[in-house]
Amino acid sequence: MATKITVYEKPTCTTCRKLNKLFAEHGIDWTKVNYFIEPFDEQKLTALLKKAGMKPFDVLRRAEPDFKLAEIDKDSSDAEVIAAMVRYPSIIQRPIVEVGDKAVLARPIEKALELIGK
Repeated sequence: MATKITVYEKPTCTTCRKLNKLFAEHGIDWTKVNYFIEPFDEQKLTALLKKAGMKPFDVLRRAEPDFKLAEIDKDSSDAEVIAAMVRYPSIIQRPIVEVGDKAVLARPIEKALELIGK
């Protein structure tokens, strides 16, 4: 059985739509999770970022209006940033692709193909 591929996305996001098209063109089977409808909890988001080898502050969309509301900065602890990301999901970069014990922020989208070995 193939390893499950999960894409955490916002369906209206242009990059997420491009990734969906790329996967479809390559015949890749994947599961989509709209994290605005099925929100992350702190434990899941922490684990996902660990799989990607990324620090929470590195995956923030700092131009989002909610970023100011989150009241975090580069000196905030990882736990504070994760809590803000859970509270304001719009500040999370996307899409994030998870395959087994690895994950990647698919920006550019071709990073997802590298992760799954295509």
